[in-house]
Amino acid sequence: MTPRIAVLGVGLIGGSIGLAARERLGAQVVGFDPDAATREAALATGAADTATDSVASAVEEAEVVFCAAPVRTLPDLAAAALAAAGPDTSVTDVGSTKRDIVASLGGDERFVGGHPLAGAETVGVANARADLFEGARWYLTPTESSSGVLYDRLQRIVTGLGARPQAIDAAAHDHLMATVSGMPHAVANALVAEAVGDLAEGERHPEVGPSFRDATRVAGSNPGIWADIFATNSEAIADSIESVARRLDAAAALIRSCDREAIGAWHAAAGEDRRRLLEAERPDGPLYELRVIVANKPGTMARLALALGEAGLNIEDMALHPATDMSSGAVSLWLAGEDQAERGAALVRELGHGVTVVGAGG
Repeated sequence: MTPRIAVLGVGLIGGSIGLAARERLGAQVVGFDPDAATREAALATGAADTATDSVASAVEEAEVVFCAAPVRTLPDLAAAALAAAGPDTSVTDVGSTKRDIVASLGGDERFVGGHPLAGAETVGVANARADLFEGARWYLTPTESSSGVLYDRLQRIVTGLGARPQAIDAAAHDHLMATVSGMPHAVANALVAEAVGDLAEGERHPEVGPSFRDATRVAGSNPGIWADIFATNSEAIADSIESVARRLDAAAALIRSCDREAIGAWHAAAGEDRRRLLEAERPDGPLYELRVIVANKPGTMARLALALGEAGLNIEDMALHPATDMSSGAVSLWLAGEDQAERGAALVRELGHGVTVVGAGG
């Protein structure tokens, strides 16, 4: 059966979702955008089969709705989608801050917040790519109210787009993104301001090397988008900036000490930490299936997915098998590598569920 997907906002991210859904899943994609030129561009680039200026008509009979708009407008857009969508429609967003929208809409079992870690320095549907999400982490923020069936459907669609979904708590997501995204943007801005300093009008700017160019690549990028991100995740980003400031104070004291051995050890440790951070997240090894028997209660799937995600165990695939009377069901969770499977099984048992581990190859 051909899936029907609605994309509300067909810019770079929304357009790439549409392209990937059509090419990889054979989906029928309906695009919504208030701008007529953008709707025409979405059709011309193949990001949508049809386009409309009505949220209601876009989400009609859709299985999954992706809301792809500026962060400040996402809560209202997703709320409009939920109001128009049917009871079996999964609604998600792609915003880079999650706490506010999840607090607003997370009580609806159909809504699960989302954030793909993918993008480009270009904007607009003309720059959309079907491979934008290939191998990319895609965070999902289910809550205690989330429907297990709809969460399963959303995760499968996200996987079908080429991404690697992972459940995460909304507050934990915002703290993480403050550290690895918001703070670096703020630091890049500060580095540029420091280099320019108190130059007089017309005074020659200093020449910069590759280290400075690399460290400041994101300075001043997309001011409108980043104003929204800073405003909606202000406390976490400010905390991260202050933490870095304390580390810089310590670094300044260390460098002033002229202790070559201590300075060298500090510098080497930073290189090793960076190497570990940039290592591939996907563990090597075959997939192992965890077969879990659960009661049919709201939030069960969310608790399982969040617990595994918080433990650093990524669900590579999943499937639900409800009992005939819908009172319980079996959940199949696939983890990569024997160690991950064993750790996952132990965690599932701690949550009070029976689990059987099926080795690679069945």
